[in-house]
Amino acid sequence: MRWAVAPGREGGAVLCPLGADGRPAGPVRREPDLATAVLSRPEVDRWVWRCTTDVYRPLLRAGVRVARAYDVEAAEALLIGHEEGQAGQPRSLAAAWARLRGLPVPDDPPPRTAQTQPSLFDPGPVPLPAGVDPFEALLEVYAAQVARTRRARHPERLRLLLAAESAGTLVAAEMAAEGVPWRADVHRELLAELLGERYGGGGEPRRLAELAEEVSRAFGPGVRVRPDLPQDVVRAFAAAGVKLGSTRKWELSGIDHPAVAPLLEYKRLYRLHTAHGWAWLRSWVHEGRFRPEYLPGGTVSGRWTTNGGGALQIPRVVRRAVVADPGWRLVVADAAQLEPRVLAAVSRDRGLMEVASGGRDLYADLAERSFGGDRARAKLALLGAVYGQTSGDALTHLADLRRRYPAAVGYVDAAARAGEEGRLVRTWLGRTSPPASLEPPEEAGLPQASAESTYGPDAPARARGRFTRNFVVQGSAADWALLMLAALRQTLAGGRARGVWREDEAGMRARLVFFQHDEVIVHCPQEEAPAVVAAVQEAADRAAQVVFAGTPVRFPFTTAVVSCYADAKED
Repeated sequence: MRWAVAPGREGGAVLCPLGADGRPAGPVRREPDLATAVLSRPEVDRWVWRCTTDVYRPLLRAGVRVARAYDVEAAEALLIGHEEGQAGQPRSLAAAWARLRGLPVPDDPPPRTAQTQPSLFDPGPVPLPAGVDPFEALLEVYAAQVARTRRARHPERLRLLLAAESAGTLVAAEMAAEGVPWRADVHRELLAELLGERYGGGGEPRRLAELAEEVSRAFGPGVRVRPDLPQDVVRAFAAAGVKLGSTRKWELSGIDHPAVAPLLEYKRLYRLHTAHGWAWLRSWVHEGRFRPEYLPGGTVSGRWTTNGGGALQIPRVVRRAVVADPGWRLVVADAAQLEPRVLAAVSRDRGLMEVASGGRDLYADLAERSFGGDRARAKLALLGAVYGQTSGDALTHLADLRRRYPAAVGYVDAAARAGEEGRLVRTWLGRTSPPASLEPPEEAGLPQASAESTYGPDAPARARGRFTRNFVVQGSAADWALLMLAALRQTLAGGRARGVWREDEAGMRARLVFFQHDEVIVHCPQEEAPAVVAAVQEAADRAAQVVFAGTPVRFPFTTAVVSCYADAKED
């Protein structure tokens, strides 16, 4: 049974039951309290609402959790890409309603933030035209989305993707409410250790000033260089007879000059100061918790992003401040070689599936079977196939891989050709690439143009081919990760697959607190850690069975039970 729900006036709720076709199956009801209205209906299998941000966060503040939801705006983003090849178009309820009526589609507002209290500067939802009832619009758009899903080529896969994306929004909201345990005192100590005191109590850190002086001295008497300004650095090297194309680490590292070492150290510490320094600590860590503003599906491939906070780029040194509460532990779990395993599953290559059904080290198994035990060569070949590395040794190894695993390499080759020809590609569940009219996004994990391929009339086509080659794999991995998160969340909630409950009624005290791409962290009492480790692998197995049914591919996790995040693994 599904019910639609929306916040009413003064904390109330508007709701009604829905039929299998998505249309109302009963009268619209208005009740005085949102949390009570939801709690009083434990029989509801899935709640349908406009946006998880607007409905679930108030429920979480009231201590109420639901098993399943359907986020209409998240679904619209996927459907508009799937049906019309227009991924990235406005996704709001107002935009979806306008499309149904053939009216001008309003732009989306800036991303909403995860404040615990409403902000005067929060833009709020995109308004509907005057006289349009928001709840009636919700019902109309949802029914249309149900019909659109049924018309898809693989409706069962698309339906699963929509459910997974909405489950991700629930996880994101819960993790933002829970927060990552964070020791502000430890963070301040490591900043003082690495950066030194700040001049004037809040100015430039002493160590950065010292390094800036070292850099300037390296260029000779009377030369002043601002290491934080790339143009200053490029000019200084040019005056010294060294031509630089950029100030990136890989380019600087190849230069023999006394300014290089202090400059690289300055850049490292400057990033720490600006990205996770004292200002970051004041803004993001409160009451012992860091609460990132997760944006599920924030990238075109389905990977998550955050709205500020840098949660997905926490440097190893800063992880020293991520410390479990007394008597608790962090279970840090990483999916081993996720994307190569996904390639095996989506391509249905018999040989590669057999390799991916083995142990934790897929590259070692591949090397033993096909590359004379040379793990480095096997890894280079497989990643070359996924990321489109087609020069040097990678090209030779890719040719070897193509002979041994033709279906796997053929799968990504076909995606690359589609991209070069301006066609769309999809993940296994149906997430769709953006149209060729848009530039391939510079997204973490997706391949960027190499120097030798950025010129010539066909350079844009080659760039898009590299993007679509990886999209079908990375996007399918993101879809699998959503199902893994949903399964893990269900286990931690005592196996609840439907219904609603109060937070203190959850099956375990363990809580999901962090997720990025192929890594998840659960904060749990020490005695629950073994059960959490088992739950993570069980969730991975269940997700594989649901998404890639009929394949033997395994998705093993490497887990560590630690008190401090920095102790979990080496970079």
